[in-house]
Amino acid sequence: MTTSSSRGAHLERDAADELAEALEDHALHLDGARARHRAHLVRAIELAYEALAIAPTLTGARLTLVRAHAARAEDARHGAGQLSRGSQRAPTEADCEDGWERVEAIVATAEASALEARRIATELGDPVADRAARAAEIAAREARRIVEERNHAYTFHADPGFSFGEGYYLAAAAVLAGVAIQLRPGAPQAAQAARFLRDAGLADRVVPYRSRPRANKALPALVADAFRADAEGARARLRAAFLGDAPIPDAIAGWADDGLSRAPRGDKILLWVRHAAHHPTRNSTHAELVELSRRALEHGLTPILIGDALRDGEVPAGAVDLTLFWRLELFQGDDMRRAQLQLFEHLRRAHRLVGQVGVTTAAMDGPALLGLPTMYLTQAPNVRLGRWVGVVPGYEEVVRREGYLEHVSGTFARWSSEEGR
Repeated sequence: MTTSSSRGAHLERDAADELAEALEDHALHLDGARARHRAHLVRAIELAYEALAIAPTLTGARLTLVRAHAARAEDARHGAGQLSRGSQRAPTEADCEDGWERVEAIVATAEASALEARRIATELGDPVADRAARAAEIAAREARRIVEERNHAYTFHADPGFSFGEGYYLAAAAVLAGVAIQLRPGAPQAAQAARFLRDAGLADRVVPYRSRPRANKALPALVADAFRADAEGARARLRAAFLGDAPIPDAIAGWADDGLSRAPRGDKILLWVRHAAHHPTRNSTHAELVELSRRALEHGLTPILIGDALRDGEVPAGAVDLTLFWRLELFQGDDMRRAQLQLFEHLRRAHRLVGQVGVTTAAMDGPALLGLPTMYLTQAPNVRLGRWVGVVPGYEEVVRREGYLEHVSGTFARWSSEEGR
């Protein structure tokens, strides 16, 4: 008959073998290796506790436990670090929070293992056990630091290489949802970004720059939530923040008036031109610009070309060319962001601007948030900006499917009518 002591010794050996299997694999980055490592650690801990339940004085089982808990604490530290990176880049704030809750649970595992390793090592009074317990404590502290150093801020990108319009998402989310903002010191347009945030009353939302900010892809959802709760109030708050209450500067109004001096007095639309290396499939084609211009004119809407320079063709007949306006000194000063929005606002007030259309480009979204009816054209439904459709008034997605141009014409007809305005 197997005695209790021999059964305990057998379990002690099995626990040691499982720990050896766990520690033997040094290529934990390979597929499945990390999962096997964890499974061996769990089994080693289970078997060691079973052995001690039978024979509490087994020194080998206790040493196995200390070393296994130290390895589990280190594994938890690694897992928390990996999951935190994915959580921080989650597409929505809810996903981000859910991920960080799981990070917190993993960190708690590291801390529990460190406490247990220290308890058993103290009982043993063994140098090897003490070193393992210290390693567990270090791993647990590093895991906890991951949570403590979490960066809650979003980055306002002030480098021309990033999307200009994304800054509007972030500023809007700060106005409507109170998110924190950070600016990278030394970015080419950091002064202009800081000026815009200050003028918008957001200086208190700006925090020191740190690594691993939240992913800006979550911002449109935050803005959508505010519009869903109170669309009229959200728009009013954004207009007050982004435009202020001062008159449109004479220089901006004069430049716009000169540019449209030969245009008909009737309703107008912005026709956005996009040519960028990022997602080139989104870029405008000259043929589509010509067709959109033609359809706008059919409905009594004068198209104003805006954005990047035309390529592969001339300005469509009947259109007004204001492309590359943003490169002018007038729109590149410290107040560049407000100045560009003030241009669109002057066009709306003084030149009967009634809407805008173009391929998916974030530059359209500043005016859209301030109330300019907007159609954006896309090859496929846009997950991020689709959140605004039906929520931000007048914001419409048009997928380039068969018949999409007829849909565009229908919207042009609505914009050109008194009822549509």
